[in-house]
Amino acid sequence: MLAKAGRNVLKNRPAQVFCFRRCLRDKNALRRPSHSRNAVTQAAIPTIPASVDDKTLVHLFDHPHTSKFPSFSHTGLFGHPSLTHPRALISLTNSTLVRAQSLTERILRARESKEELFKVVKNLDRLSDLLCGVIDLSELIRNAHPDHAWVEAANHAYESLCEFMNVLNTHVGLYEVLKAVFSDRDILDRISPEAHATALIFWRDFEKSAINLPGHQREKFVSLSSEILVLGRQFLREAATPRPPASIKPSELSGLKDQGMGVRLQLQARFTQRDLLVYPGSLQAQMIMRSAPEEEPRRRVYIASNSSTPEQIQILEDLLRKRAELAQLVGSKSFAHLTLDDKMAKSPENVNHFLDALMDHTSPAARSALQALSQRKQNHLETPPWPVIQAWDRDFYCPPEPPSPPVPLPPLTIGTVFMGLSRLFRQLYGVTLRPVASASGEVWHSDVQKLEVVDEEKGVIGWIYADLFARRGKASGAAHYTVRCSRRTDDDDVTSDLSVDDPSYAELIRESIEFEAVKRHRLPGQDGVHQLPLVVLLCEFARPSASRGATVLEWVDVNTLFHEMGHAMHSMLGRTEYQNVSGTRCATDFVELPSILMEHFLNSPTVLSLFSVDSTTSLSPVGNHHIDPCHSIDTYQQILLAALDQVYHSPVVLDTKFDSTEEYAHLQNTRGLIPYVPGTSFQTQFGHLFGYGATYYSYLLDRAIASRVWGNVFAQNPLDRGLGERYRNEVLKYGGGKDPWKMVSALLSSPELENGDAEAMKVVGRWRIEDEVGLPGRH
Repeated sequence: MLAKAGRNVLKNRPAQVFCFRRCLRDKNALRRPSHSRNAVTQAAIPTIPASVDDKTLVHLFDHPHTSKFPSFSHTGLFGHPSLTHPRALISLTNSTLVRAQSLTERILRARESKEELFKVVKNLDRLSDLLCGVIDLSELIRNAHPDHAWVEAANHAYESLCEFMNVLNTHVGLYEVLKAVFSDRDILDRISPEAHATALIFWRDFEKSAINLPGHQREKFVSLSSEILVLGRQFLREAATPRPPASIKPSELSGLKDQGMGVRLQLQARFTQRDLLVYPGSLQAQMIMRSAPEEEPRRRVYIASNSSTPEQIQILEDLLRKRAELAQLVGSKSFAHLTLDDKMAKSPENVNHFLDALMDHTSPAARSALQALSQRKQNHLETPPWPVIQAWDRDFYCPPEPPSPPVPLPPLTIGTVFMGLSRLFRQLYGVTLRPVASASGEVWHSDVQKLEVVDEEKGVIGWIYADLFARRGKASGAAHYTVRCSRRTDDDDVTSDLSVDDPSYAELIRESIEFEAVKRHRLPGQDGVHQLPLVVLLCEFARPSASRGATVLEWVDVNTLFHEMGHAMHSMLGRTEYQNVSGTRCATDFVELPSILMEHFLNSPTVLSLFSVDSTTSLSPVGNHHIDPCHSIDTYQQILLAALDQVYHSPVVLDTKFDSTEEYAHLQNTRGLIPYVPGTSFQTQFGHLFGYGATYYSYLLDRAIASRVWGNVFAQNPLDRGLGERYRNEVLKYGGGKDPWKMVSALLSSPELENGDAEAMKVVGRWRIEDEVGLPGRH
């Protein structure tokens, strides 16, 4: 209820902290399913020349050693004066717990006066923000800070505050007070729609948290929640554990199509006179899968890459069973039913309607591609017609081609891409990225760059801290962390928080209040004072150096930056009074829409012209470039994984004979394209099962909607301010404060979506295919 958990590394999100679950829901270090794009033809549109700030962005990220702003001030992390050493985080945790307990007691007394009952929703949201403000900060420190002492302090803070949340999840007194609010028609008639939406979130989350059950069952809920959190962390840790190597005979590598690394491998084997140990995920393993004419080395590398220990399988199955037990404890048929109740999909049945529609429409193209591979295999091995394509054949007979831009582009550096992003935001929203100095102690590493997000009318509306370069000990992948959400604060009634009898408690509460007071502003043209959003972007790009120069990004990395900045702008442009519905604090199956839509802007030659400091006109499209001819096979596999996610979160996991490997094999052999390989158990590496448990379909759903939004709204005029403002005002600003289906329905003028029922899911399923392959119906 009171804490929205992180969205962009959702693989690290605590999946079972319901009421206070909404902290950590804003990290996005997930590996997104691959997809292709179609180049869009647009008329040339003049663009605004690069500003001084735009050019500074280029220098800042491409020459970080020479572009640091001088700073003579000193502060703590993120500008909090107290956070100058790890002990301060422990102290802040203690003060947060004291203040949270005090605020909880205030809410419990709310029925003593009508005035306090009016403040219940606000105070519940404040309680949520109070806890999230430290939990989200701690999560970032755990994943990014190079100092072990800081990491240990962050682990303590995270665990202590999450434990407190688990208690609040089943707090009957809080639930009874909220029930009193919903029973008072006068209050309901006078609170804003956003406040009502926030109250409903609290209510639903309490209902999901065993609140109406006897005390011993509520205790069981807390216990299960904690077990699930521990198992989830173990599962993610094991999912990232390197798999054992495959032993490859040198003779099996003869005829490698890769004459570079292939020759080196053969020379290595000849010199050592031993079989080669090829580790899954290595460049050697990738080369063998794509280039080895013999099937056997590819088969062995594939099996090694998809192997699991019995312990790894047991951890996953324990996690799935505990989730199912928790769901049934609170009266839900399955974990999927429990999870999807307040999502766009609403139910597993609707998800399956959507996935079935996708499978039906994708299957012909995927089977056609598979047939082409079979023909290639027949010709290569001189076999009888139509040999079966095995899992280790896909990359050899159809090597994945790296994605590329729709027009020829010069090398794109990190600074160039940030300049292009800033210019794009200026065109769409009147918002730019402005580099500023960070004070000594404000950032956790010298690589971190601070950017102000500046609105042309309102001034600074938030901050982005960019930590983009790889280093030892830093979390891998790309991630967007919401360290602080936007919300209105001038009506917090903080004075009442200090009404405690114990002076030592009052001092601790003041420490918490001072922590919260940082980064609050009264924006022009906006009611009240707002806590402004603060996000962190983590990536692992190579660091520029004097010898290599600026870091040049692959096209897939450019897509990654656009995706993550889509999340960041959702956080920046959302302006809500309540943090529980701010920016990316929205339904899991809606949160990826803004980030995926940002990727579509890279289809546009007009947008790509923004990467040039000098160019003021759009580039000429040259058609599709390097679209993987086997893309449909991969798309179908993503649909199959979404179906597996539903199976794993259905009642079947409580069957004593449940076997996750058998379920995966059955699904692959009955609905898949390529046969299951005995002895493999890919599911233990399917990290999304934790962060996106029962909602892995979200990427497919949001990709379908984003594709339609791009085609129907932005494709012809991607830099049009009117369209950008419309999208900002109809979607981004509401965060999770409005029904996603109503937002999408209004934006696309598609009334058939407004109810968000099974038919709406089927409609979106058809969109996905129409927009993917250009079938009739696209417009």
